[in-house]
Amino acid sequence: MVNLGDVMPNFKAATNEGEIQFHDFIKGSWAILFSHPADFTPVCTTELSQAQKLAPEFQKRGVKMVALSCDDAESHQGWIKDIKHYTSDAFSYPIIADPKREIATSLGMLDPEEKDKAGMPLTCRAVFIIGPDAKLKLSFLYPATTGRNFDEIIRVIDSLQLTATKKVATPVNWKPGDEAMVVPSVKSDNEKTLFPKGVRHDTVPSGKAYMRFTKDY
Repeated sequence: MVNLGDVMPNFKAATNEGEIQFHDFIKGSWAILFSHPADFTPVCTTELSQAQKLAPEFQKRGVKMVALSCDDAESHQGWIKDIKHYTSDAFSYPIIADPKREIATSLGMLDPEEKDKAGMPLTCRAVFIIGPDAKLKLSFLYPATTGRNFDEIIRVIDSLQLTATKKVATPVNWKPGDEAMVVPSVKSDNEKTLFPKGVRHDTVPSGKAYMRFTKDY
């Protein structure tokens, strides 16, 4: 099981594009790893095709994509033909083969409620967003019956990349262009230096001056 802030395991795995060593695959960039219960499953097909359609958005943010499914690499090759049916014949990222569930088990991806015909557990719809330091920055766990929202995944990547370099946090429902919040560790004396374009202060009943907003990022 990998927790937030942990370095991701440097596993070796077969994919439809050949063998990868995970840390070599990342090579100091951001990355997203998303798992799927099995090949040739309907919800997964919609997800992988949507990820491909959003490939320019991930590329613009410097994020490498890689998927994982419990079937083998040969099965992945056949499945990709179906995925391409929905992507104008495009598919540009690897799918990891994990038929023995070794990677899924080590990453805590297994869904106890979902099993294949042989009774083997299937992976849930996990999403791991990994930073250039190979550490886990964010994770989602969806059950097999619920497809992911890739718009939300793009949104949280924008937040993670912003807050990794600026003294801000992003409030509820934030999206790029909205106000961010000045983190509590920033002292009021440093506001003008860090945010020369200004900080908006909200007055709250407690009288504590912690609700600080800025678009200066």
